[in-house]
Parts: sequence; structure tokens; C-alpha cells
Amino acid sequence: MKKFDVAIAGGGLIGGSIALELARAGLRIAVFDRQEPGREASWAGAGILSPAPESAAMISLVPFGKSSMAIYPEFVRMVEEISGQSAGYRAKGTLQALFTRDAREELSTVIALHHGLGLKAEPLSAEDARELEPALSEELEAAVLRPDEASVDNRAMTLAVLEAARQSGVQFFPGSGADAIWREGGRCLGLHLKDEKIEAQWTVIAAGCFSANIEGVAAYAPVRPAKGQMVALRANDLNIERVLWSEKIYLVPRNDGRILAGATVEYTGFEKGLTAGGIEKILAGAIELSPGLASARVEETWAGLRPDSPDHLPILGPTDLDGLLMATGHFRGGILLTPITARLVREWVTQQRVSVDWDRFSPMRFQSATARRAPA
Repeated sequence: MKKFDVAIAGGGLIGGSIALELARAGLRIAVFDRQEPGREASWAGAGILSPAPESAAMISLVPFGKSSMAIYPEFVRMVEEISGQSAGYRAKGTLQALFTRDAREELSTVIALHHGLGLKAEPLSAEDARELEPALSEELEAAVLRPDEASVDNRAMTLAVLEAARQSGVQFFPGSGADAIWREGGRCLGLHLKDEKIEAQWTVIAAGCFSANIEGVAAYAPVRPAKGQMVALRANDLNIERVLWSEKIYLVPRNDGRILAGATVEYTGFEKGLTAGGIEKILAGAIELSPGLASARVEETWAGLRPDSPDHLPILGPTDLDGLLMATGHFRGGILLTPITARLVREWVTQQRVSVDWDRFSPMRFQSATARRAPA
């Protein structure tokens, strides 16, 4: 029987980063993945690093996102130094485009919201916005510059994290997904794989949208897949420096010259097929935001499955089973929240305390909700 200090179910960016942090703390770590690590949501995302809320429901996540954003440059430096690979980090900000007739009023609302949350945001006229990003549409009415935001090449970042983890002594077991947690009484002793048990003092569930498929996990992490379709474009005569954002689309420039456009949110189970309607929606939004993309080449299309929780917030922290931790349900914020998630799991495992409050994201909140719904 294999025995480790920590067994991690899920080898994506979250699981790999947790493994890296724990290995650097001197622990023996194993990562178990149902396929080649890093090929699910971590591979499919756009890599936007923005703590700004996309909806009112996400406002409670802003402080956590800010905490992760603050340590991102340090995290990237560490990963690149150990792995010898670039993560494609671009700290160039985001430009949010406004097209509505009442753009001036909307602009004031957006600026006030961001400032109220302690986020930097600067109002721009349409002319000033196009001076910064000439590729923007002439139909633009106003814009918001969010200078502290950034992006990362999530594929490059994932590969770099996994390599850094390997260099730090983490053992990876591809094609060995967890079937169940190994539970005895009030303690989790590790993982059940298809043909063997893995013993560990600590067990971390970081299997993204597949987490709830692991027997014994759904009560703590009732995640479901949220599909997002993506398109990669290349326009040799078009330059975009910052992340461009509208209510319909986002455009994310890469260091290799590609421009990523996405993304839809669809609840279609574990199906990852591309649809004509999804791709049409993405391309229409991209061309509206930056008309020069009409002549861009389509280099790649794909879809990925984000892990979404019932309240769209992450599921992080210890459970009522001794030794069992959750690190899943990051929905659209997995890339952004990677450094803070990894740090806090490492702190809990090594010190049983954390430097940033994560109680709001406790997996026990779903147990409480179940109890409240139960008949008297």
C-alpha cells in the first residue's frame, strides 16, 4: 500500500499548486488524476486575473480574489524559477468597454462599485479608450480602465506548476483517478483507487467538476460542470495589449500573438461539444468589441468544464471528517484563486490555521443548508 503525507485527488492547476506548496514545506505528496494532469478546466480557461465581481452574488468573493492577486507575482516568480518555464504573466490591466446609450450613468455606477470594494478603476472617454487600444470599436461610448488586473497563459502556467511540483518531489499518478474517499469512522484515511487504497494523513479533493463523482465527496462539494466554449484568433495587423471586456465577451491577448475570445456558460452535464450557436455568439461579440477581428484567422476552438457550486463560490477548507479537505468549486475564478488556495491549504495542513479567512467558503455550509431544509 502506498503511503503519503498528503494525497491529492485532481492534478489541475489547483491540485498541482497545492502539491507544490506542500512539497516545498517538506511533505511527501502524491497527486492522482483520472487522465493526464492539467488537461481539464486548467487547460481550457482564458487566464484572466480579475477580482472584480461579475455579478452581485460574487461580491463576497472580492476580498479573497484581492488576496490572491496580491501574491500572484510572487507565485509566478517561484513557479518560473523552479520549473525553468514561462507562465505568460501579463500585468497590463483590463479595459471594460461600455456600449449602451446610458453609458455615462453606467460608467459612474461601475466606478463607484469598484472604488467601494477597494479596487482601482478609472473612467475613460471613448476617445481615450481607443487611444490606449486602437482595436476597439468606433461604437464604444465609454470605458473603465482597471489597471491592477492581469492575465496569465493558463496552459503555460499549468505546465510550469506541474513541472515545478515534480522538481520539488511530488509524485504524479496519471490515469489513476480516485473512486472514493477512504473513510473509517470520523476520519479520512486516504483514497480508494480502482485497484488499491492510498493511505495519507491528509486528503485533499481538488478534482474540479469531477469532485462530486468521488464517492463520499458530494455532501461536501456538490459541484456541477459549467461548460464554456472558446475561440483562439490570430490577426497579424491587429494589436491588443490589455484584456478587453464587454457585457457580451472578453478578449485576452497572449504573448504568442493569439487572441482568446470567450466564453459561454452552459449547463449540459459533462458534454464538451462545440455548438454553432456558442461559436456564433463568441465571434459576434468579439467582432462587435473589436471589428478588425472580422478578418482574423480562427486557429483553435475548444470547450472546457468549470466546477460550479450551488452558490457559485469556492468550496475550500476542512470538513467534519478528520484529515479531509476540499479545494474545488472555483467556477470562473480558478486561475485567479490558485495562489491563495494553495497557500491556505498548505497553512492548514502544516499549522491548522490560515492567514486569510476562508470560513465563507467552508464545505460545511452545504451540510448546514441540508439540515435547515430537513423536516422537523
